[in-house]
Amino acid sequence: MTATPAAPGLTWLNSAPESDVRAALHAVCAASAWSGAVLAGRPYAAPAELIAASDSAMAELTAGDLDEAMAGHPPIGRPRPGDPASAREQRGMAGASEQLKEEMLELNLAYQERFGHVFLICATGLSGEQMRDAARERIANSPEKEREIVRAELTKINRIRLTGMADEAPHGP
Repeated sequence: MTATPAAPGLTWLNSAPESDVRAALHAVCAASAWSGAVLAGRPYAAPAELIAASDSAMAELTAGDLDEAMAGHPPIGRPRPGDPASAREQRGMAGASEQLKEEMLELNLAYQERFGHVFLICATGLSGEQMRDAARERIANSPEKEREIVRAELTKINRIRLTGMADEAPHGP
């Protein structure tokens, strides 16, 4: 029985210079404590080990670390210009009506006013209506409950992004 070759991205992540991997991980999650913990776990034998290290690092993030992570995410309905990953993740808002986009903008602003950070949701695969409904529901949460929901949403986002990274090595600058 032969060993399955590692995915090209995982091979890259295990062998690339720390500064290059740190930059690629920052694109996954802006919390430096998270990227430091993931870097410290190298080398990874399989994508599942990478995901487990990410989940563990997410569970350990402080409130300040979560703030740093959230600062790396644009508001729902306004993907980061020139960032295909951001546009892909928020695809559910791309075809939304102007009314829905306006409603999402208002909800984003009200949410940010209430909690002090962007409304964060793992938007991959969600429709604009589903994102809007989640924002409507979550704005009533306590700050403590919302912080833990945000941690869970960031964990999901990181899993999706790391899976993509493990499959394909990042391209040059």
